[in-house]
Amino acid sequence: MKRVMLTVAYDGTNYHGWQLQSNGISIEEVLNRCLTQLLKEPVQVIGASRTDAGVHAWGNIAVFDTQARMPGEKFSYALNQRLPEDIRIRDSREVPADFHPRKTDSIKTYEYRILNEEFPNPVKRLYSHFTYIPLDEKRMREAALLFVGEHDFKSFCAVGAQVKTTTRTIYSCEVEKDGNDIITIRVTGNGFLYNMVRIIAGTLIRVGGGEMAPDEIPQILGKKDRTAAGPTAPAHGLTMMGIEYGE
Repeated sequence: MKRVMLTVAYDGTNYHGWQLQSNGISIEEVLNRCLTQLLKEPVQVIGASRTDAGVHAWGNIAVFDTQARMPGEKFSYALNQRLPEDIRIRDSREVPADFHPRKTDSIKTYEYRILNEEFPNPVKRLYSHFTYIPLDEKRMREAALLFVGEHDFKSFCAVGAQVKTTTRTIYSCEVEKDGNDIITIRVTGNGFLYNMVRIIAGTLIRVGGGEMAPDEIPQILGKKDRTAAGPTAPAHGLTMMGIEYGE
């Protein structure tokens, strides 16, 4: 028996998130089915990030165990011949049998993209959140820096989330403008709460639109109250960019 790690990219538009669901197809379900068909043995993957319905990924991580003799690096080629076009394995390799993608210390990076112009762009509608309200990216950048460090992010966690602690460490939170229309929020940290990045994005959008001041961020964090922060930005603007593990 060996454990294989997959780096998975997907367009989340047509899926009910990563995790198995009773009311719709998920990324996990498709991977399980394709691996089971390929290996002729029951396979269940373990994912690192349980992305929500509509969220995309460029570098989510999953592992599975198998008795197959196929070298770890060959699974990406075999799976990509069977997977639908909106899911691809970017890399595969064998890892230690005790490696667990959610129980191993890691650094995760997400990006949230905002289309900020007068009218929606059909070509970009699936991968960015549209708003016609002019956003001041300098104000957003100033506010974003205040998320960096170790904080209690209870104000930026969906109500009812089951977690042991709401304290997380953010290593960087950047805001960049690409050309005249796309604003990207890039957040890197040691872990994220349910809807945390989308709530950060919704809050920064309010800052950029002038509804909140950048220096309100520490107060919002201190209140530890979900109602103090901005709205949860729509899922389709979010992409899980990658996860880094130690050697």
